[in-house]
Amino acid sequence: MPVMVQALTPVFALILLGYLFRRWHFPGDDFWIQAERFTYYVLFPAMLIFKLGQARVPPSAYGDILLLIVAMLVTMSLLLGVLQLVWRWPGPVFSSVFQGGIRFNSYVALAAAGMLLGDEGLSLIAIAVAVKVPLLNLLCILMFSLVAGNGKARLKPVLKAIASNPLIIGSVAGMVWSYFQIGFHPLVAGILEPLSDLALPLGLMTVGAGLQLKALRGASTPFLVSSAAKLVGFPLLTAVLAMLLGMEGLMVQVTILLAALPTATSSYILARQLGGDAPLMAGIISGQTLLAMVTIPLLLGVLW
Repeated sequence: MPVMVQALTPVFALILLGYLFRRWHFPGDDFWIQAERFTYYVLFPAMLIFKLGQARVPPSAYGDILLLIVAMLVTMSLLLGVLQLVWRWPGPVFSSVFQGGIRFNSYVALAAAGMLLGDEGLSLIAIAVAVKVPLLNLLCILMFSLVAGNGKARLKPVLKAIASNPLIIGSVAGMVWSYFQIGFHPLVAGILEPLSDLALPLGLMTVGAGLQLKALRGASTPFLVSSAAKLVGFPLLTAVLAMLLGMEGLMVQVTILLAALPTATSSYILARQLGGDAPLMAGIISGQTLLAMVTIPLLLGVLW
């Protein structure tokens, strides 16, 4: 446990540092908006191509990751549906509970995997991101079309967004690079490596800069249920599914880590665009990010 806490402390320290810098308006509010864009479109794709491109992942790992992730998403969706039958929240409220209970923050995922599991774990989590992000987006769009009822949830824009997602493009490019064992020319590596090194610290600080702690005032039952489901229920469920499917080792550690992460900051944008409860979503994102500082080390210490 102390080793895990030590490995994760820099991750959450950088998130808090980003929050403090944004609150102090340093180096300026506009900086953090542009830093997030730069990280999303340049740094993380460069890191994924560089790290995954050097990895030697066995072909069987791709099928195993896909099987486990599909099992995770289907089972968790059904459980969240059962919770809705119990509490009967309005559609917009349930949409935020659902997103909070099933999505994950890609930046924190890549940083935590790199610090806890090294380059091999980072490669596997990059593959998992490439598999899970499209499935999650399609699942959430389906959910919005069922519960929001505002006619805005269209499939075509979502498919376009998935196809142009820089994290998916970087992961797929890295997988192709790795599969064909192309390697990197020293000049190419000399460009990609420093960009890769910059991605995680800046990405984590932009996560902190985006926190909206005011949204936590008057935390409600939907917030508590969504956070408990995501930060505790989902990793426990994943561990059980992995055992039932006969999987073990690093792959299981990666998927449990994914399940234990706080929800994605992009959930707020989807809630605002598709008729969800955006203020509740902002509270869930910020609250889960803070709670995860405690729950992730505790759960990983038990489940790994």
